[in-house]
Amino acid sequence: MSRRPTGGAETSSVVVPMRCAVYTRKSTEEGLDQEFNSLDAQREAAESYVASQRQNGWIPVADRYDDGGYSGGTLERPALQRLIQDVETGKINCVLCTRSTGCPVRSWTSRGWWTFSSGTACPSFP
Repeated sequence: MSRRPTGGAETSSVVVPMRCAVYTRKSTEEGLDQEFNSLDAQREAAESYVASQRQNGWIPVADRYDDGGYSGGTLERPALQRLIQDVETGKINCVLCTRSTGCPVRSWTSRGWWTFSSGTACPSFP
């Protein structure tokens, strides 16, 4: 959780904002021309989870990080490169994606969803 105690007799706390990005990927372009495709489904699920964590300070970022048609076996993916740059510059401090996306590389995840945080707790979710 991203809360810090404020002190005093009350048990109130300050919520530290978690700027959350969603990374989606599909290794082939097959089906990406559909009105609702695999990337949309991945994004919808992750954004729904971010919304459920609003009380914990999770805020979705507007930028999309979608790599349709790129293999998870390489880091040479345009959206992934933008995402890494945005994390390094502090624009984002939490990344969510599915295991199936190779997020961002297959060896970084063990199951289900994966989250990354730069300096702030960003717990995993089911």
